[in-house]
Amino acid sequence: MNIDKIKKEVEVELKKLQNDRDCGAFHQKYLGKSGEVTLLVQSLRDIEPSKRAEAGAMFNALKKDTEEKLRKIQNDIKQREQTEKLMQDPVIDITVPKWGPGGVPLVGGLHPITLVIREVEEVFKGMGFIVESGSEIATEYECFDSLNSPKNHPSRDMQDTFWLSDGRCLRTHTSAWQNYILKKYGPTFRAISPGRCFRNENLDATHETTFFQVEGMMVGEDISIANLIYFMKTALTAVFKKDIKVRLRPGYFSFVEPGFELDARCIFCDKGCSACKQTGWIEFCGCGMIHPNVLKEGGIDPTKYQGFAFGFGLTRLAMMRWGIKDIRLFNSGNLEFLGGVK
Repeated sequence: MNIDKIKKEVEVELKKLQNDRDCGAFHQKYLGKSGEVTLLVQSLRDIEPSKRAEAGAMFNALKKDTEEKLRKIQNDIKQREQTEKLMQDPVIDITVPKWGPGGVPLVGGLHPITLVIREVEEVFKGMGFIVESGSEIATEYECFDSLNSPKNHPSRDMQDTFWLSDGRCLRTHTSAWQNYILKKYGPTFRAISPGRCFRNENLDATHETTFFQVEGMMVGEDISIANLIYFMKTALTAVFKKDIKVRLRPGYFSFVEPGFELDARCIFCDKGCSACKQTGWIEFCGCGMIHPNVLKEGGIDPTKYQGFAFGFGLTRLAMMRWGIKDIRLFNSGNLEFLGGVK
């Protein structure tokens, strides 16, 4: 038998296959018990012994190549038929992507909050920070007592808390994870903890009951406010990809002393706009040196170690990043809005 003749014939016939029926007929003709490729392999016994090894290698290679090409064509046909059926089927399968022009699937993308979280994590990991995730359900001790806010402390009134029937609550801030991190990594560490928080807010363009924050802490010997300013400026510059100036104003938070409000130079203007309320500065986050009582609750000696803490809104950061005016859009499921954020 002429192997080159059969090989060329196989290549021509493979290109003609359009459906399962064609593939079945091809298999029977070339790879079945009496198929031409099969008979070619069986004809080895009629070949001169000295040439049998070389011929056997050629025959087996042809058989293997033919089987692989047929298998690939069968898989392509199966996938094409499934696609055609799904496009014609009136039943909606939510696991299948929407099909665009030319049968190209229109795949989804990551939520803008997810994009921001991943970017912030990468920025802080690049500065040596550990990333920790905390539970969205916190005990009263975690959310308040361990943060220098005992019962009847005025600072509790600043947070409209969702309480659960078992005495726990939906955490009002990512600071609820501070005590855990202090005990796990103290007395020297750098860590951030991004996550979702909850407060009983009246909904409007700038207030939501569900929002995202990131908590950050650095503890060690000789840690100062200068370290806080450096890391915040470096992080904001990396996120916004431009040099960002920052400033501190006195602010009250029960778990830091002294406490500050950190403002960032407006990223939208030079002289004043609606985003910065004509001031040129945007209030970005609360921060300060960790209160000695908080360090003690975390098992750290405040006479030997110091640290800073900060917490800023990832939802607000996303709004600044993409110029989003209404915070409610993030939880709306509005595909037109989500598709416009890249």
